[in-house]
Amino acid sequence: MSLSDLQPVPAEQLSFRLPQKFATVQEERRHRQERLTAALRLFGRFGFEEGVAGHITARDPEHTDHFWVNPFGMSFKQIKVSDLILVNHEGQVVEGRHHVNKAAFAIHAMVHQARPDAVAAAHSHSVHGKALSSLGTLLEPLTQDACAFYEDHGLFDDYTGVVVETEEGRRIARALGSHKAVILRNHGLLTVGDSVDAAAWWFITMERSCQAQLLAKAAGPTVPIDHENAKLTHGQIGNDLVGWINFQPLHDQIVVSDPDLFD
Repeated sequence: MSLSDLQPVPAEQLSFRLPQKFATVQEERRHRQERLTAALRLFGRFGFEEGVAGHITARDPEHTDHFWVNPFGMSFKQIKVSDLILVNHEGQVVEGRHHVNKAAFAIHAMVHQARPDAVAAAHSHSVHGKALSSLGTLLEPLTQDACAFYEDHGLFDDYTGVVVETEEGRRIARALGSHKAVILRNHGLLTVGDSVDAAAWWFITMERSCQAQLLAKAAGPTVPIDHENAKLTHGQIGNDLVGWINFQPLHDQIVVSDPDLFD
């Protein structure tokens, strides 16, 4: 076959994944549980664990004031779907046989309450997120990837110890506002999304953007992207559908390498 014989494949015949639709709430619940477990495994693979700190939550599709979360004291790297716990709006475990991390409830319950659009929220004590948070500063538009957060993340500019009270969670939710992420000073990062996939991706890429900013600042003077182009780039890569799409290759990797996560 010569090059002259080749014809473009019609666009409608090309494959491209988009978020699934579900016929039943049971199917959607199972999907969120599986994605949550996969995200937790990926956080473990990326080294986001710090002892028992860190949690990802997924709102239950039926009981929307309840959320699924990783159990307290279990390694991200070993969590299975059957290990997840369901927590109600009072912090009580209503499904599962493990304790809930008090900080997970105090922070995530208030975030989910303040943001009904947020299906999932992710928080962990990742190294570069912690380092940048200690500076009490926001991410700067130094790279294309960082522009996903341009004028779309907040700063909780306070630290009062381990978060165990819901009032502190409310303050964090206010600092998050309508954004996709918030930097918790002297603590770390928190991200949200309209899917588990998006919330997890925003955390992963925000952690990497923190690392890039710290490296660039240490190397010398930086050249930020100007306001208009940073805003333009945010419009191109900063929505939750793009976050969902970016998560898919990572999800594909973890389900092949860790098939036991579905147990």
